[in-house]
Amino acid sequence: MAVLDDLLEDLAAESRVLDALLAPLDAAAWRTETPAPGWTVAHQIAHLAWTDRVAALAARDPDEFNAMLTRALQDAGGAGFVDREAGRGAQMSSDELLATWRSGQGDLAAALREVPPGGKLPWFGPPMGAATMATARLMETWAHGQDVADALGVTREPTARLRHIAYLGIRTRDFAFVQRGLPVPDAEFRVELSAPDGSGWTWGPEDADERVTGPALDFCLLVAQRRHRDDLAVRAVGGGGDSGLVGGAGVRGQADQWLDIAQVFAGPSGPGRSKGQFA
Repeated sequence: MAVLDDLLEDLAAESRVLDALLAPLDAAAWRTETPAPGWTVAHQIAHLAWTDRVAALAARDPDEFNAMLTRALQDAGGAGFVDREAGRGAQMSSDELLATWRSGQGDLAAALREVPPGGKLPWFGPPMGAATMATARLMETWAHGQDVADALGVTREPTARLRHIAYLGIRTRDFAFVQRGLPVPDAEFRVELSAPDGSGWTWGPEDADERVTGPALDFCLLVAQRRHRDDLAVRAVGGGGDSGLVGGAGVRGQADQWLDIAQVFAGPSGPGRSKGQFA
C-alpha cells in the first residue's frame, strides 16, 4: 500500500494545483474556451469529475462499470460519449461543478484503497491495478489542468510528479503503435529525461539501439498531446535517423516515429495541438 499511498498523495497535490486556479474564477471565466476544441474550463473539470466517478465505480463494482460502458457506447452510437458527459457536467453551476469534482477526489482515493492487492480494474483501455489507475488519474488531472492553465494564460511550475506521467507515457508506447495500426517495436528504447530539479530520469537499457532525450516537461506535454512535437525539445536518435539533426539520414527510426504518435491516454487518437499554437 505504500506505493499506492504515495501516488494518491501526489494525485491530491496535483489536484490542489488545479484547484488553486479554479477557486478564484467567476462564472464567466468557467466558460473560457480551452485549447481542446469545443471544451471550456467547465468541460475540462466536468470530464475530470466524471472520470474520477467512473474510476471509483470500476474499483468498487467492475460489473456495473462494464454495464455503464456498454450503455454509454450504445447511447452514443459507439462514439462521442466522453464529449457528451463533459457537456452534461458543464451545464452545472460553477460552484456545484467545483464541489462535485472536489468530493469525487476523496471518494476515488477511498475506492482505490479498497482494491485487493493484485486486483485489476476494468477501464476504457486495458485493465489496470489500483496504483496504475492512480497514476492515470494524476496524468489526466495534470493534462486537463494544462488545458485550463493555457486557457487562463497561466504557466505552472513543473514538479517531480512529472515522473509518474513520463513513466506512463513510456508504458503506453506499444499502445500508440497499435492504435495507429503500425508494427510494434521489438526492442525497448532508452529514454533519458532531465527532471525539473536538474537531475536525470532514465528508463530502458543503456545499450538500446534507439533513444529519446529531452526535458521531462516537454516529454510529458508530448505524450499527453498538449504541445506539437516541433515546439518541444524532445529528440529521437538511432534506428537509421536522428530527429535532432537537420537533413538527417532520411531513414526514420521507430523511436522517431513514436514521437509523432505518442499518446498516454486510452481511447482514440486526438488531433493534438498545432505547431506554433502557443508561441
